[in-house]
Amino acid sequence: VIEEEKLQENCAVVGDYLLKQLASIKSPLIGDVRGKGLMTAVEFVDEDGKPLPANRMADLFEKVKDNGVLVGKGGLYGNCFRIKPPMCITKKDADKCVSALADALKHIA
Repeated sequence: VIEEEKLQENCAVVGDYLLKQLASIKSPLIGDVRGKGLMTAVEFVDEDGKPLPANRMADLFEKVKDNGVLVGKGGLYGNCFRIKPPMCITKKDADKCVSALADALKHIA
């Protein structure tokens, strides 16, 4: 199935696309966007560049979830979202993820 549906190729193509789209979000709360393939992470910081406090991270997490996207939490300070979609993700799905995060950031910034 992986070979027939070219899922590994899809991971590279859509993963690069997702990373670029996430990096294009303009928000002072985004400290870093990083990843390889479909494993991506977005690090959040406060206005002073310090890890975003847990209460604001919780608000952001809930808003993204309300927008229909589930993400994992991570990072040394718990201030990162781990985005690990399935291998069959499409660019349209990636756009939904980016849109959900961008909208959520507007509500907590």
